[in-house]
Amino acid sequence: MKNVVVRFCGDSGDGMQLTGNMFSSLSAILGNEISTLPDFPAEIRAPQGTLGGVSGFQVNLGQGVYTPGDKADVIVAMNAAALKVCVQNHLFHNHAVIIVDTDTFTKTDLEKAQYKTDNPFTELAIPETVTIVPVALTTLTKEALKESGLDNKSVLKSRNMFALGVVCWLFDRPIDKAIHFLEQKFAKKPQLVPNNVKVLTDGFNYGQNLAINQIIVSNEQSIVRKAALPKGKYTSISGNKATAWGLIAAAHKCGKQLFLGSYPITPATDIMHELAARKDMGVMVVQAEDEIAGVCTAIGASFAGDLACTSTSGPGLSLKSEAIGLAVMAELPLVVIDVQRGGPSTGLPTKTEQTDLLQALYGRNGECPAVVLAASNPANCFQFAYEACKIALENMTPVILLTDTYLANGTALWRIPKLAELPGISPQSVPQELRGHFNPALRDERGVRYWAFPGMEGFEHRNIGLERDADKGTISTNPDNHEKMVLARQAKVEQVINRIPDLQVQCNADSDTLLVGWGSTEGHLHASADELNCALAHFNYINPLPKNTEDVLRRYRRIIVCELNAGQFAAYLRSKFEGLHLEQYNEIKGQPFAVERIVNYVKG
Repeated sequence: MKNVVVRFCGDSGDGMQLTGNMFSSLSAILGNEISTLPDFPAEIRAPQGTLGGVSGFQVNLGQGVYTPGDKADVIVAMNAAALKVCVQNHLFHNHAVIIVDTDTFTKTDLEKAQYKTDNPFTELAIPETVTIVPVALTTLTKEALKESGLDNKSVLKSRNMFALGVVCWLFDRPIDKAIHFLEQKFAKKPQLVPNNVKVLTDGFNYGQNLAINQIIVSNEQSIVRKAALPKGKYTSISGNKATAWGLIAAAHKCGKQLFLGSYPITPATDIMHELAARKDMGVMVVQAEDEIAGVCTAIGASFAGDLACTSTSGPGLSLKSEAIGLAVMAELPLVVIDVQRGGPSTGLPTKTEQTDLLQALYGRNGECPAVVLAASNPANCFQFAYEACKIALENMTPVILLTDTYLANGTALWRIPKLAELPGISPQSVPQELRGHFNPALRDERGVRYWAFPGMEGFEHRNIGLERDADKGTISTNPDNHEKMVLARQAKVEQVINRIPDLQVQCNADSDTLLVGWGSTEGHLHASADELNCALAHFNYINPLPKNTEDVLRRYRRIIVCELNAGQFAAYLRSKFEGLHLEQYNEIKGQPFAVERIVNYVKG
């Protein structure tokens, strides 16, 4: 098999995220490319067995993997509600295999999941081409742990390990590696390891001894092709962890201490967690009392000479807007990471959207320009976090990095770079010849302000949020000076265009149809463009846009801008390039694109 899509689904307490992550990591170890989609409810814990409490984890593994897959080839449904959600949302192919826990289809279970009859498989009209594999997961788990001394509740929490064992056997995943992951996962609670290993092993043996393969794949295990990967060390990494590591790498590369001032918010909190655990690498983290305090501590750290960052999601970006304006006016380097989620307000806090773009571009008072970047897969969150730091430090400006829930929680196979391989970072440090006559208005030939900070003798100065004189750096209310300073700050951001790569056209560049996207939709658009034999232009640099953007766009007869919002990037492109005709394909469902839907739209 070139690739296969597997979906684990059950109650929020069934450990589907852990199970999916372990299976994904095992596949990455074997050299498979992976793309994952954790999909869980916003409620802390919905009532057990209900439709609202279903949590899922989907992984696509194999060769040429760009997305988590539109539909699953194999589904593990831990209860009746999970099965119903999968069917209602058309989450599997007509020739899929569905493994169900037969112990969770009692009359009570069916009532909780709002079935109208006592035969769920008939009621759901599951196609006859789908193979239903009944496994008494609960009973078998109890049997495996009958001598463990665990209470019933603890035993039931291990069902996911039995299911993982079955799927590991089905796809020839190495059980010893899974055991190693369990030992790492429960390193602080080693008493939990033996029981989980027992259940995992029993699940693996169940698949082998009872020949579940005869039902599923004609007496053979499914072997998924390895990807052709460049030599190097690889790991499975989530977008949030990759973002955190990118910030750390940038700090080490430029010799600055990394400071994060932040406030917990879904789905960005894991960035703060990861950085807080890295005191051994000189990282300083302050969990502030609110979003405003978080960004203000970061601005203070930047004034003091640190690589300063703050992380948040859409609602927090709104709260930080005034302080970001202070960083623009004070011309201080600052990295703002916005992990977008469904909105407005609390909205869909565990679901994905691309709806903060215009807020990142324009959501501040006054003429307040900032550089805006967007990562496009979990792995390159590292690259663009690093790039955001480089641009901020070298151009003395705030940089907003847009990721989203899909990237933050999803995982991908990532080649770990060596620090020496990463591009150099040269902070805009003040030259020594300005000692004794420095002021915060002094600039280099690019129009970028110099950076001096407390403790540097002879470079004492005051930096303010009020407008300053273009020559002296003192407070100024002169109208002509204000316009001059507004244009200077804008020019400083615009000249970043000379330091970013040109826009590259992917896939079939000679086609007359061009798909356009930005951020996390790249994988879905790449897969769509491959199927359609059309071209793809995908943007990671949003403000400023690459130099050749207009030349690329005007080359194509039909341009379709695809976004997970109501058309924000399309509106932005129209504002930049007069007379450009753009079609729009928009979804605002809280879910990533489906390749099938994009293809159907383009074909008309």
